[in-house]
Amino acid sequence: MAVTRELLIGGKETPAASGRTTEDVSPYTGEVYATVAAAGPEDVTRAVDAADAAFPGWAALAPFARRAVFLRAADLLDAEAEQAAALMAREAGATRPWALFNVALGANVLREAAAAVTAPRGEVLSAQEEDTLGLAVREPLGVVAAFAPWNAPLILGLRAVAAPLAAGNTVVVKPSEDAPIACGLFVADVLREAGLPDGVLNVVTNAPEDAARVAETLIADARVRAVNFTGSTAVGRIIGTHAARHLKPAVLELGGKNAILVLDDADVDYAVDAVTFGVFLNSGQICMSGDRVLVHDSLAGEFTGKLAAKVASLEAGDPEHPHTVVGPLVTASAAQRVAALVRDAVSKGARVVTGGGRPDGAVHPPTVLTGVPREAGLYHAEMFGPVCVIEPFADDDTAVAAANDTEQGLTCGVITENATHGLAVARRIRTGIVHINDQSVADEPHAPFGGVRASGYGRFGGRWGIEAFSSTRWVTLAGRRARYPF
Repeated sequence: MAVTRELLIGGKETPAASGRTTEDVSPYTGEVYATVAAAGPEDVTRAVDAADAAFPGWAALAPFARRAVFLRAADLLDAEAEQAAALMAREAGATRPWALFNVALGANVLREAAAAVTAPRGEVLSAQEEDTLGLAVREPLGVVAAFAPWNAPLILGLRAVAAPLAAGNTVVVKPSEDAPIACGLFVADVLREAGLPDGVLNVVTNAPEDAARVAETLIADARVRAVNFTGSTAVGRIIGTHAARHLKPAVLELGGKNAILVLDDADVDYAVDAVTFGVFLNSGQICMSGDRVLVHDSLAGEFTGKLAAKVASLEAGDPEHPHTVVGPLVTASAAQRVAALVRDAVSKGARVVTGGGRPDGAVHPPTVLTGVPREAGLYHAEMFGPVCVIEPFADDDTAVAAANDTEQGLTCGVITENATHGLAVARRIRTGIVHINDQSVADEPHAPFGGVRASGYGRFGGRWGIEAFSSTRWVTLAGRRARYPF
């Protein structure tokens, strides 16, 4: 029987004003997993009303009381790991290891938010005038509009709201239409159970055809003071344009066309394991997934053979089966998109090393390609599927040029047994994140997470998240009366 959920506005579950609903489909079975309310602009306004009304009380709440909410929520999330894993499998096609990783990291996102609440903020400034004290004080902004994606629903659902809430803001979150419960309503359920006051976090779900109108209404509301978006570069450009039009700061964490470099001093077996993880975790549906594997000429033959054998052994299919590594993509149409990119590359001269072929519903076979020419669509497009391209290189200069041959700039992995060599290469890569002797996928809640160029701007994590969702005020306190010239 399908789950039924309403909007969350002011702490109350309420249907859309129009009475409309939308279906949330399980990617593996194709069956309706849930029916959720389909909000319109009037519902967005109601949600902002609630957030705006709740802001003064939440911002004024004692920091230790606010911190306690996040710590309780982290423990509750850990305790509900099995429920969360089942939800992610059925709603988003997540395999069990990926779902449990979401739970573990999501709980730590909450703990880091708790730490940020009471971390030192602000500075004492030198003042020009004698006996005057200058202060740089960080304060919450007000209502934050948050957009949570489906692919890492707990991690990114929590990242959409945790830092803004920790800074003392209230939030209206619009979760993805492909996982509205996991990345929106479930996150709110955990925080509400932990004691988050009514109206501090509001969830507005919508039908796909209403997404643009709902998003624009939310960003345009004068009471919304900042925007937090994680998603594709294409949609991020639209969100960023709306935010700029209304002079609102935005944090945009967008797509990546990430490379993993296997240098000439790498251990091949380790590199194969690292690349397999970095490419095929969550079926490649991670903004940090490695699309391109750049391998030194001296290792390319051995590496390609061993990677092909390992990838061919990966089990693909039912996300709830304990041995499945490559589960379904988020929709059958997403799998068809990936298959079309592979066909296009092959038609232009690429060679399939392993995989390829037609998807089975939303499940695309794990695939490795070589010889992909620049004119192929997937040379530049973010794959967001279980496919990677191997490209040999002759020297470090060639590898760096290839890694930087993209408009994206999110993350990169550099596999090497020589840390000095790895650091020298890493510093030439134009990405917001780079991991030496590791692959491209890593996320820690206290670290500055974000990209450059078309991968977005702004940073999540630790103090950077708090800074993104608060404002700095300059306050002076004069210890004596000033003398004025007139």
